[in-house]
Amino acid sequence: MPQHHIEPQAAPGLRRELKARHLTMIAIGGSIGTGLFVASGATISQAGPGGALLSYILIGLMVYFLMTCLGELAAYMPVSGSFATYGARYVEEGFGFALGWNYWYNWAVTIAVDLVASQLVMNYWFPTVPGWIWSALFLGIMFMLNAISVKGFGEAEYWFSLIKVVTVVVFIALGVLMIAGILRGGEGAGWHNWQVGDAPFAGGFPAMIGVAMIVGFSFQGTELIGIAAGESADPGKNIPRAVRQVFWRILLFYVLAILIISLIIPYTDPNLLRNDVKDITVSPFTLVFRNAGLLSAAAVMNAVILTAVLSAGNSGMYASTRMLYMLACEGKAPKIFAKLSRGGVPRNALYLTTLMAGMCFLTSMYGNQTVYLWLLNTSGMTGFIAWLGIAISHYRFRKGYIAQGRELGDLPYISGFFPLGPMFAFVLCLLITLGQNYQAFLQDRIDWYGVTATYIGIPLFLAIWLGYKWRHGSRLVRYQDMIFPDRPAASGRRDAAGQPSTRRAEPPPR
Repeated sequence: MPQHHIEPQAAPGLRRELKARHLTMIAIGGSIGTGLFVASGATISQAGPGGALLSYILIGLMVYFLMTCLGELAAYMPVSGSFATYGARYVEEGFGFALGWNYWYNWAVTIAVDLVASQLVMNYWFPTVPGWIWSALFLGIMFMLNAISVKGFGEAEYWFSLIKVVTVVVFIALGVLMIAGILRGGEGAGWHNWQVGDAPFAGGFPAMIGVAMIVGFSFQGTELIGIAAGESADPGKNIPRAVRQVFWRILLFYVLAILIISLIIPYTDPNLLRNDVKDITVSPFTLVFRNAGLLSAAAVMNAVILTAVLSAGNSGMYASTRMLYMLACEGKAPKIFAKLSRGGVPRNALYLTTLMAGMCFLTSMYGNQTVYLWLLNTSGMTGFIAWLGIAISHYRFRKGYIAQGRELGDLPYISGFFPLGPMFAFVLCLLITLGQNYQAFLQDRIDWYGVTATYIGIPLFLAIWLGYKWRHGSRLVRYQDMIFPDRPAASGRRDAAGQPSTRRAEPPPR
């Protein structure tokens, strides 16, 4: 069978209106959500302060490596299809096809999850109002923010993320003052909390594996910078800047926040054990604010968590819409989804994504809860699969780039950790993915229902990939056959539509 090559389309009508500040906040905001504000307490209670902190550092390092991988690819070839396009071009067409559809499905279902969470948050203030009203309202808001223009999405996400960032910074500052004895509420704070019970590493290695899964899910969303690259005003400059800032923001927001919580609240505190988005009053952030004498902390944190939920849904709407659009541009989805509005928004792709999110939400509210949980499980796995795809695509991209005699200096941004970075990210991500429910295999009788519910996303991905491979006869792209754009971001070359040129460069002389 001849090897097929699909050129990433130029995305003729997308507007490059996302500025550097938008990209930075999209990257940061993607990793700050209920995973930090609510679930962080559960990670400390399960693995102890040392285990939780070490897990956040390791996963944070893995995410940073992944962002440098994605940054090198996106700065060189900024397209909204991002890692799905890179997977098709530098790994195998069916691989990219499966990555794209799985990622679209992942975020479409995640929007439904955020709609359910928004009901729980609003119930704090309005317990008598039916929850579906809030979900319908917020779905409409997300739709409008994405339907107007990419600039509207960028501005909304910028302010959503800024609220979350300010909250974390204020929390860290107050925590330091409490630990230092300047503010009241830190009387029981100190390193002795790391010596309570089995601390600092409670539960041993199994607990750390369990925590790593929660932490990994918390960080999902940082890859949105790759999707947004296709509409960045100056990708060759702005994407590297955003990537460089991601690691230090993760270090500041997650590691310092976890450290402060663990120093102020012992991991044995029963409030940490019952962390749940249904009860905002036991968020570790709320507990620390209350210790400092801020009696309105619960209401404030409720508003911040609502912002985090809406931000996640807004970003998910954008990411899934752009992914479906690029799949249509590349002939991997019906052409109707490649149609753009006058403002450069793929409205048809947005309609389908909104419909999918609404149907999943209705399944959770009025349908079979088992069906909804299976939808959620299949979507959760695809986030990790996307990260694995990024690591594989970057590794093969760099190997092929060098194999064709090209100079690294011609790249707008170079990941300085190759090959260690993508290899470390791949191994750790694979370990977390396969270890999500390893306890099911250690029982007297294997819990096949639990195994299937947890890992169903993997065979689903493989079925899509192998199905495409069987239908089209696609093969692994050889290094010498890889097609590289002619330095689009570095040279600023654009085609007639204002997009980077994707002309195949002449092969180097033998």
